[in-house]
Amino acid sequence: MNKSKIGFNLLNYTLLSFFTFLMIIPIIWMVLTSLKPDQEVMELSIFGSSIEWGNYARAWSFFPFGRFMFNSFFVSLTGTFIVLITSTLAAYAFARLRFPGREKLFALYLCTLMIPQQVVVIPMFLIMNKLGWTNSYWALILPWAFTAFGAFLIKQFYGTIPRELDEAAIIDGCSHFSVYWRIHLPLLKPAIAALTVFTFLSYWNNILWPLIIIDDQNMWTLPLGLQMFKGQFGTEWNLLMAAATITTIPGILIFILAQRYIVQGISLSGLGGK
Repeated sequence: MNKSKIGFNLLNYTLLSFFTFLMIIPIIWMVLTSLKPDQEVMELSIFGSSIEWGNYARAWSFFPFGRFMFNSFFVSLTGTFIVLITSTLAAYAFARLRFPGREKLFALYLCTLMIPQQVVVIPMFLIMNKLGWTNSYWALILPWAFTAFGAFLIKQFYGTIPRELDEAAIIDGCSHFSVYWRIHLPLLKPAIAALTVFTFLSYWNNILWPLIIIDDQNMWTLPLGLQMFKGQFGTEWNLLMAAATITTIPGILIFILAQRYIVQGISLSGLGGK
């Protein structure tokens, strides 16, 4: 490897390290603030005079943290499972089945990605209210369980799976569902892992829709619960940062565990489908 190549790689790694550090500064500040004493929270010093690990216990008991965490986990995991099922089935239909208007229907399907969530929350609320689903898990999960993004991501990955596998399986007597279940799903693991992380974090961090559809505190998710630290006469910033730190841990763990599949899924999905 020549010197110019080494210098180019060194510059790349230096820039990547620098921007990575910029991205994690808010996380570092959040953790450090969560460990400060009450009277030192607003000071500009990086570290407090003492490390207050008790802030995490106080944050946990400040509101029904366990209940809110259960709601967030249940909504996120259930919603992610439904999205994976619907997205992989829709992607199979658009990538492998031939029917009139397939490409136009898929283009129309993708157009829904251009509609912001803020535009549909009012009609979605009216529908949920008409069905009597307000203050329920159904209202938190189902409206966002049928996403065109997931179908698009999985369909793009289908371009890496040879059609000859499908033909061989059908000749051996497999149905379309058997081909999807036995052959495609194992090969779709990288794309499914990427979609799992994106969907889980989308449900986990969503605050606008739960704020509109839920007014029963027992049904609150963690993003709504964090608002309880902001009172009329002030905000418990160190406790808020402690609760926020706890809230970010599941997403970080999922990303770390699925990192290899995420990178592979995104890179291969960008190749384009057949």
